[in-house]
Amino acid sequence: MKLATLSSILFSVALLAPTSTSMAAGIAGAQAEDVQAVPEPTRFVSKHKGTFNGDRVSYTVDAGETYLRNSEGEPTAAIFSFDYVAQSKDNRPVTFIWNGGPGSSSNWLHMGGYGPKRIVVPSDAAHPGPAPYSIKDAPETILDVTDMVFVDPVGTGFSRAIGEGKKEDFWGLTQDAKSMAAFIAKWLTENNRWNSPVFLLGESFGTTRAAAVAKVLLDDHVIGVNGIVFVSQALDYQGSSPYIDDNIISYITYVPTMAATAWYHGKVDTSGDFESFIQESREFATEELLPGLFKGNLLSADERAELVTKLQHFTGLSKEYIERVDLRINAFRFAKELMRDQGIAVGRLDSRYTKDERDDVAAGPRSDASRAISPAYKASLMHYMRNDLGIDWQRTYLNPSDPELSGKWRWSLAPEGRSWEPHYVNTTPDLADVLRSTPALKVMVASGYYDLVTPFFDAEYTLNRHGIAGEDIQYHYYHGGHMMYVHEPARQALLEDTRAFIKAQSRGVE
Repeated sequence: MKLATLSSILFSVALLAPTSTSMAAGIAGAQAEDVQAVPEPTRFVSKHKGTFNGDRVSYTVDAGETYLRNSEGEPTAAIFSFDYVAQSKDNRPVTFIWNGGPGSSSNWLHMGGYGPKRIVVPSDAAHPGPAPYSIKDAPETILDVTDMVFVDPVGTGFSRAIGEGKKEDFWGLTQDAKSMAAFIAKWLTENNRWNSPVFLLGESFGTTRAAAVAKVLLDDHVIGVNGIVFVSQALDYQGSSPYIDDNIISYITYVPTMAATAWYHGKVDTSGDFESFIQESREFATEELLPGLFKGNLLSADERAELVTKLQHFTGLSKEYIERVDLRINAFRFAKELMRDQGIAVGRLDSRYTKDERDDVAAGPRSDASRAISPAYKASLMHYMRNDLGIDWQRTYLNPSDPELSGKWRWSLAPEGRSWEPHYVNTTPDLADVLRSTPALKVMVASGYYDLVTPFFDAEYTLNRHGIAGEDIQYHYYHGGHMMYVHEPARQALLEDTRAFIKAQSRGVE
C-alpha cells in the first residue's frame, strides 16, 4: 500500500513539471509496451487415435494456454489445459476435469484416472519403486462418450498470472471459482461448444471448487451444467477435519473409514461380510456414538463401557487407548495407532499403504505412506508431455504448486478488510442452490473405502442435508483410497460408472 501511494505522489508531481507531457507520454508508452509484451497464448497440438470402450476414436490433443482478461480486455491469467477433443458432432459432451489441493495440477486425474494414457503402479498398495515406470494405454477411459479438458489453476502446472494480473488475485475460494468459471465460458466460446452438454469433474478440493463453479457459471455466465462428478467429496470441511479438538462431527464421520481400514489390515474380526460390517459401523456411529458424545459427562458408566467395547470392535484399537482419548478417536492419529505394535503407520490418503517410521511413539504419522506414488505420477506426466504430446517448453511445470500458494490462499468469503466469523469451509449451499435451479442436474459421488482424508461417510452426512433431494445424488464406493483409481479394479469401475452417468445426463446426445 505504501509503495503504491508513493508511486501515485511521484506521478502527480511529474504532471506539474515542465516536461510533464513527454514524461506522461513515456510512461503511457511503457505501460502499453508492457501489455503488448504479453505474447500470444502458447499451444501444442497433436493428432491421435485410440480404441475406447470398443469404439475407435480419432482425437486431437490441444494442450495450451487460454487467457483470462479483465474488463478492459487486458490479460490477467494464462490457464493451461489439456484438451482431448474427438472428431465428432459439435454437440458432443465436454467434461472439465481438475484436481484439488488447493494447489494441485490435474496430474493425478490425468495420468491415473481419466486420461487415455495411464501410469501403472502396484494395485495392492505396494511401493512403486524408482524409475523406469510403466505407462500404458487406457482403453477403459471415457473419451468415447465425452471430450475432456484437464485444467490446471493459476499457480499449478503451466498456469500463471500474466499481464495486469497478480497470482494472489486467483488464490482464494471465491477467486478460484470465478477464474475457473471464466475459463469454461471462454473455452466454450473459442471452441464453438455452447450447445454441448457440460460436465464438471473434480477430486478432493476440486469437489469444493466444482460446487462453487457450478453456481458461478449459472449466476454470472448463465451456463447450466448437465452433471457433476465428485471424486473424494470435500464440500463441508467439518466432517473431514479430525485434527480440530472437540469437533464431534469428525469423530462420527470417520468411524466407517477406520472400520474399513481395520478390516483391510486384519485388526478386527473379518469372518463376516465386509459391506455388512461397514453398515453396522455407520449405524453405531450415528445411533450410539453421536448421542454418547453429545451427553458428555452425563454419560453413565455402563453406557461408556458399551461405547468403548463397540469402538474397539469397529476400529481394532485397544480399550485402554479409547479410554485415554475419551471416546474421541482422531483419524489422523488412528493412522499411527492401528499398527503401532508393529512400528508401522498406515497412509492417510490411502490407508492400504504402510510405512515403517523411525519414531514409534509419536502421536501421529510424520508423513503419509500413500505419497509413495507421487514420483511415479510426476515422471509419467513429464514423459508423456514431451514424447506423446510434443510439449517442449522451458516453462517449469509446477507440480507441486507455486510454493507461495498455500500460505497466501484466502478461504474467507468476505471481501478484503471486512470482518467475518470464522467457520468451516462449506460450498454445499452452492450445490443445493444449483440443484434447485436445474431440476435435471444430478451428482455422482465416487468414494474410496480407505480414504482417511475425505471419508466416504462424510459425503453421505454432507449431501443428506442442506435441502438436497436424495434422488439427485448417486453414490459409488470403491476398494481404494483418496485416489481410488490407484487400485486397478476400482479404476475400471470408476470409469464405467462415470461413462454411464455422462451418457444418462447427456439426454442421448452422441
